[in-house]
Amino acid sequence: MPVVYLRPVNPRLLLGVTVLGLIGLMSDHVRADEKFDASNYLSGDWGGLRSELHDKGADITVEYVGEAAANLHGGYNKDKTARYTDQLALGTTLDMNKLAGWHGAKFQLMVTERTGRNLAGDRIGDPRAGMLSSTQEVYGRGQTWRLTQMWLSQEFLEGDLDVKFGRFGEGEDFNAFPCDFQNNAFCGAQVANWAGSVWYNWPVSQWAARVKYKITPEVYAQVGAFEVNSSYLETGNGFKLSGSGAEGALFPVELVWTPKVNGLPGEYRAGYYYSNAKADDVFDGADGQPQPVSGGAFQSHGSKHGAWIVIQQQLTSRGGSTDRGLSVFFNATMHDKETNLVDNFVQAGVSYKGPFDSRPKDDFGFGVARIHVNPAVAKQASLTNQLADISDYDNPAFMPIRDTEYDAEIYYGFAITPWLTLRPNLQYIRHPGGVDEVDSAVVAGLKMAVKF
Repeated sequence: MPVVYLRPVNPRLLLGVTVLGLIGLMSDHVRADEKFDASNYLSGDWGGLRSELHDKGADITVEYVGEAAANLHGGYNKDKTARYTDQLALGTTLDMNKLAGWHGAKFQLMVTERTGRNLAGDRIGDPRAGMLSSTQEVYGRGQTWRLTQMWLSQEFLEGDLDVKFGRFGEGEDFNAFPCDFQNNAFCGAQVANWAGSVWYNWPVSQWAARVKYKITPEVYAQVGAFEVNSSYLETGNGFKLSGSGAEGALFPVELVWTPKVNGLPGEYRAGYYYSNAKADDVFDGADGQPQPVSGGAFQSHGSKHGAWIVIQQQLTSRGGSTDRGLSVFFNATMHDKETNLVDNFVQAGVSYKGPFDSRPKDDFGFGVARIHVNPAVAKQASLTNQLADISDYDNPAFMPIRDTEYDAEIYYGFAITPWLTLRPNLQYIRHPGGVDEVDSAVVAGLKMAVKF
């Protein structure tokens, strides 16, 4: 099959074509079933067009996230500087029942662009080892345009069964977690951060399918199949649609419980993933000897696997509203020690929505995370240094011995308007990259989210 590429599009052109196409699909007999609030968007109601599109089944998304970070103390390179990176997202969500009488169906299209530079790579981590997390979560997977979502979902059995197919990432449905923090150790599906060779989060998409079944009103199970294709990660392949270069598939399965505890919402997730794409060992060589001894390729394995737990629970409400109050969260991931750089990760923290009556839309968050490097990785680096007779960390040829990185962040989110949120934050990174010789770092950040 030939490789199919789409040229990056002009965002204004994409938005204009999308809007015109939706107007053509609208039918006069369709009526709204919920009120559209134009005050949630910087550009307002577009003279009534936006609310009309919403009422007839089409929502337009134009969102911008910008993240600034400055190193205040420590890190590998102590030269003070600041870095800025951002993301623009353009897309639409179509309620196919409203638009075409197609009951229980929804279509989602999204393209994104990322630009900018990352402080973690430029200042905080030892370039020979890098950092495990990132001080700016919106950076990564290539600073380029990408097709991030293009999928259709369909409900069956009065909504108990939901099937989704198209282009999307695992973290949209599996191991899902919010992204209010700026440090990547507290943002989104964490499996992608530690098993990123096979699990691709936003903004990367791949061909995939997901089936979800509601067992009870509070419990559902889901299973998926996602193409593993590292060529999608390459800059310039953001709109590649063919499956050429596919290396296998990743299969996640997850059980989700969404109880009300004393009337307050919670979400509890437990899941497992298995990938049949080939994966390199982190210590053994292809000849069965330790790789530093043979000096050749690493031993190849036929699979990669891991598991996760996600807990979110609101503990209090305020003013009789569950939209305000204190919540706690916990994340843990586990990965096989034969092929994965990180063998386990844990994270915990608290958030509070609406802390003050005068600012009911503000929010606060604090989290700590521990990222543990597979001991076999440290063993491989230590043996490499020993065989090269290098023991001085300052020697450029020295391979840093990685163990554990600790990350912490505290932020306060100012809801300036319904469409603008500013979250100044302070981050602390102990042993960046898991390298003990790198001084712990303090980073000041600012995360801005705008809905146009």
